[in-house]
Amino acid sequence: MKKKIANVFFISIVLSVLFIAWGVIAPKSLASVTSMIQTFLQDRFGWFYLFSATGFLIFSLYLIFSPYGKIKLGKDDDKPEYSRISWFAMLFSAGMGIGLVFWGVAEPLSHYHVPLVGEGQTPDAARMAMRYSFFHWGLHPWGTYSVLALALAYFNFRKKTPGLISHIFYPLLKEKVNGPIGKMIDVIAVFATVFGVATSLGFGAAQIGGGISYITSIDNNFTTQLIIIVVVTCLFLLSAVSGLSKGIQYLSNLNILLALLLLLFLLFAGPTKFLMNLLISTIGGYLQNLPTMSFYMAPFQPEANDWVQNWTVFYWAWWIAWAPFVGTFIARVSKGRTVREFIIGVLLVPTTFCAIWFAVFGGAGLHLDINQGLPLFETMNDKGTEVVLFNVLQQYPLGQVMTVLAVLLIATFFITSADSATFVLGMQTTNGSLNPPNRVKYIWGFIISASAAVLLYSGGLEALQTTSIIASFPFIFILFGVIVSLMKSFQQERSAVVKVKYTDQLEASAKNAQS
Repeated sequence: MKKKIANVFFISIVLSVLFIAWGVIAPKSLASVTSMIQTFLQDRFGWFYLFSATGFLIFSLYLIFSPYGKIKLGKDDDKPEYSRISWFAMLFSAGMGIGLVFWGVAEPLSHYHVPLVGEGQTPDAARMAMRYSFFHWGLHPWGTYSVLALALAYFNFRKKTPGLISHIFYPLLKEKVNGPIGKMIDVIAVFATVFGVATSLGFGAAQIGGGISYITSIDNNFTTQLIIIVVVTCLFLLSAVSGLSKGIQYLSNLNILLALLLLLFLLFAGPTKFLMNLLISTIGGYLQNLPTMSFYMAPFQPEANDWVQNWTVFYWAWWIAWAPFVGTFIARVSKGRTVREFIIGVLLVPTTFCAIWFAVFGGAGLHLDINQGLPLFETMNDKGTEVVLFNVLQQYPLGQVMTVLAVLLIATFFITSADSATFVLGMQTTNGSLNPPNRVKYIWGFIISASAAVLLYSGGLEALQTTSIIASFPFIFILFGVIVSLMKSFQQERSAVVKVKYTDQLEASAKNAQS
């Protein structure tokens, strides 16, 4: 077992370091090769990403209503380790905090000006822009996360297996999980985690740089972003030392507080009636069109197909790449909850918050664009996607204060995501240890930060998107295997329970007959 642990750790380290070295020595080569691979995957397998993400969501919804919903993630008498508020805060902060702030204004504006179908800057384009923003950040990503998180929590806390993704496959592979196949599964999970998180951290560094540039005269270039990455790396490594119950929990609660302050400010300082009407209308449109959007690839409309590839396929790949990271982390903090409670919490709470966030921030951006003619889309094209949020905040009272608050929020999300990632990578490379050594977390902290810096250096935000698509592809097959293995174990457990109940009934009947 120790040999396997060492192999997973060192193989993952070597692959990550080689990737970083490639980006430092030959950034153009890295950008060219990864772009070619990304184009191939999107062109040939875009449909597979859509089918997979929708399949994961359907499976999660099925578990809510299935007989397996009563199964507890732990012993039957285990109680949850964290309160619901702290649990929601931690799973949300780890799941998509930086991306939500980055795309909250930018995505609806982009869809409004360049819609999936039809002309831009029309009422139909605005409705579709909000609907697809809800779609990309709604039930599908959390359905993907819940599949792996549930399996990890179930096998780790109820079946007492190590907290490794490979050990989810024990019902299928038996002792082979300790051999080359198990090792390969764990290495793929580590690779997807490193570059999925690096993508998000790259977005965060770019947006923090955009906020600083908006407030001061400092240019938002690679040097600025590199300094930001270095500073934040030091901060999240300090947080990592404090452990899960202190560092990540406190920072997650701080994230939620800052996010709520920013959200409530914009809701009440902005066009409140318009934003609330938009929220309710878009929820209805999202739910009504969810089945169609889930399988829409536009085979007869090349431009619409390209749009789906560039937006929806990218998002599904990003969420799948984040699944081992977010899944492992959510599993770690979910001991003592039932399958039904777990799935409902993971699906509905973050989805609801994301919907409100996009209605307020995206709605505010659209309102300024449509009713006041503010050239926000042009600003995105000229100065970068990362600055449009600050441009919107400046249109309201206390805009400068809110800009500083937004930068602080992004920084805390950055720290929380990276802190959580070092913990998860530490678990994945130390045989599922619930308290990985600090030195291991330090190593992974430096690697994910270096990966984010290299991706920004080699191709900016486009390189970040490209890498997430590549990293996620092999992990799709692992997730389908997780579903098969989990269902097999559920069925075995339910059969055992039914058998025990039947035996008890027979014994009770025999006693009654004797009496």
